Amino acid sequence: MNILVVAAETAPYAKVGGLADMAGSLPRAWQAAGHSACIVLPLYGTIDVEAYGIERTEHIIAVPMGSWTEFAEIWSGTLPDSDVPVYFVKSTEYYDRPGIYGYHDGFPDNDRRFIFLSRASFELARALGFRPDVIHAHDYHTAPCMPMLAIHYRSDAFFAQTAGVFTIHNMAYQGMYDPLRAMEFCGFDATSFHVGSWFEHEGAFNCLKAGIMFADKITTVSPTYAQEIRWTTEGMGLQGALQTRGADVLGVLNGIDTDEWNPESDVHLPVPYTFDTIAKKDVVKRSLLKSFGCLDDVISHDLPLVGMVTRLTDQKGISLVCDVLEGFVSADRLRFVVLGSGDSRYEQYFRQLSTRYPHHVFVGTGYNHPLSHRIQGASDFYLMPSRFEPCGLTQMFAMRYGTIPIVRAVGGLADTVEQYDPISLTGTGIRFDRFSAQDCASALEQALKLYRREPHWSAIRRSAMSRDFGIGRTADHYISVFSWALERHR
Repeated sequence: MNILVVAAETAPYAKVGGLADMAGSLPRAWQAAGHSACIVLPLYGTIDVEAYGIERTEHIIAVPMGSWTEFAEIWSGTLPDSDVPVYFVKSTEYYDRPGIYGYHDGFPDNDRRFIFLSRASFELARALGFRPDVIHAHDYHTAPCMPMLAIHYRSDAFFAQTAGVFTIHNMAYQGMYDPLRAMEFCGFDATSFHVGSWFEHEGAFNCLKAGIMFADKITTVSPTYAQEIRWTTEGMGLQGALQTRGADVLGVLNGIDTDEWNPESDVHLPVPYTFDTIAKKDVVKRSLLKSFGCLDDVISHDLPLVGMVTRLTDQKGISLVCDVLEGFVSADRLRFVVLGSGDSRYEQYFRQLSTRYPHHVFVGTGYNHPLSHRIQGASDFYLMPSRFEPCGLTQMFAMRYGTIPIVRAVGGLADTVEQYDPISLTGTGIRFDRFSAQDCASALEQALKLYRREPHWSAIRRSAMSRDFGIGRTADHYISVFSWALERHR
């Protein structure tokens, strides 16, 4: 099967969240299973072309944009640790600037930038002679691929049997654009935009809705989230569109690269470990604390370490952390380490807390891949009190490292974390239901009671480390979805 992946992010080249991890991991797994996959990604100015061996090709593609034509260079590279080709769309005007989306409010021309990427992906495939069985588009940025396939390319012999599959990683980001601009850039008849049309939501051109309505199959990143977005407010206003598509909306649980996230071989840890040698996890913990300036006499005072690697946003439940954390650290009951960036008020809160409690609270900011591995390896518990969570990957990383997740049971967190039962000694973490500081604090209390208390401490860590969230299972599920989508065009 030929699979063309079109995304605004792909790890390791450009990453903000879990979208990038999946856009990079799935093609590796498909290629390993004998399929032919390639990735289309903008050549952002922040991508180090020399470090990744990215080179200019001979191809310059003409990209229709409204009634005019624009052009882009095609550069190419190979996804690290694979033979998956990655093709980069180079446009100085659109992508040679800091960042991917623009800080906070986004770049004012994001509509044009990502509509251009969507249209360019078709012309790139044609120029390369890569006839896709499936175009797999991710999130609102490349959602226009779905109506473009139906309107512009379905009658083109090169794409006549191509299916469109659209994956939603987060309903909160929908790509709401000025309809006159968006319809023109996409090359769609302006009269097709009207109240109730497949493009319209609340008077705006809604990329996410268009992707949902025009795709052959729609997936999201966990079974529970697939239900939540159809029947609760987590649909962010698009519940009707999702219900209209009915059985075409499927939940496929994300997976992780178990080679990269493996405490037995992780190059970012000072020492490797397995469950049989899990005492070495304490060495990783001491090393991390020392890197934040803790002296030996501080480290010798053993406390559970709670970690977070996250965006500092309301979605991630950071308000709950702010409500409950100081009570625990001021009582000398735990240490806390966070790596993240986002809302300035949350960044400031953690910096101030680390100043007041320098032996208890440790803060890293920005994107730091090695440090994220070390936090997973060093922490005893991993906190995810999300307001909503389509899937989440970091709780899966945590379990691989014997780090016990404390989560709110929503979306993919409900699908991946099983409440620990002290009677049967089964389960992989601690869950709570209500989005409240009281329930979050209660979950932390439950977790702290397990710390180094046998047989529970060994049982829960063994259960967590034994779970298989490998990307291969996810990749196989997607191939089934692609096959179902292709049935419409064969």
